[in-house]
Amino acid sequence: MMRMTETVKQLVIINVLFYIGANTIAPAANDLLAIHFPLSNEFGWWQPITHMFMHAEMPNLMHIFFNMFGLVMFGSALEHFWGWKKFLFFYISCGLGAALIHLGMEYYQFQKVLESAADLQLSSETIHQIINVPFREGNVYKGELLAENIKPILEPLGKYQLLNEENFKALFDASMIADGRAVGASGALYGILVAFAFMFPNAELMMIFIPIPIKAKYFVPVLVLGDLFMGISGNSIFGGGGIAHFAHVGGALTGFLMMWLWKKNQFNDKRWD
Repeated sequence: MMRMTETVKQLVIINVLFYIGANTIAPAANDLLAIHFPLSNEFGWWQPITHMFMHAEMPNLMHIFFNMFGLVMFGSALEHFWGWKKFLFFYISCGLGAALIHLGMEYYQFQKVLESAADLQLSSETIHQIINVPFREGNVYKGELLAENIKPILEPLGKYQLLNEENFKALFDASMIADGRAVGASGALYGILVAFAFMFPNAELMMIFIPIPIKAKYFVPVLVLGDLFMGISGNSIFGGGGIAHFAHVGGALTGFLMMWLWKKNQFNDKRWD
């Protein structure tokens, strides 16, 4: 195993400090620094950067563990050959690309869902008000809470009595999308994996639950295609939801495009420091 490089070490330390701080002295950071839907009142301009240093809350340790393990394993090799400036630029760029694709897909799904409420002819301002009303108890979304809280918004417009099962479900689903948040370095890590496959295509990798060596040039594309499939189908091999598959795909796509451009312009073998 290659020695952990300095920038990778600093990134791991920052992620661990954020994790400990958000789960002890500053729990509000879990919302403030996660990335929210752009139309949510919780969205902040800093979140496309800060979300990649946040992880799932305690007692979930696997999220941050596997991300940091992957960063050390694959990121150190890249920093060793590229230098810290090029590596850090690549890492942050992949994290931003992941955020962009994730938010873009969320916005697309949001608009598709709202097509079923088109008969209400709601303005953008009214939709913004609706998707920002509280309708969650703990981690459970409540239809009755949404109905109660949107009544003062829709009734003066003469729209509340027009609600039916179909358009109310559209408003409910759109509000759930808008209430979501994403955290984690996974998008940036997927970019790192793609770059690793570019640099070391014949390196043999293994998944924990499939202990068979597979060359990086095959392993990484299969991993990304699996995320793409799960993102489209809405399923997960781990069961349940809560995994931002399109963020993974976005990070991988950003990494691929950057590596392709660097290779085309012969920048792939040059250090920046």
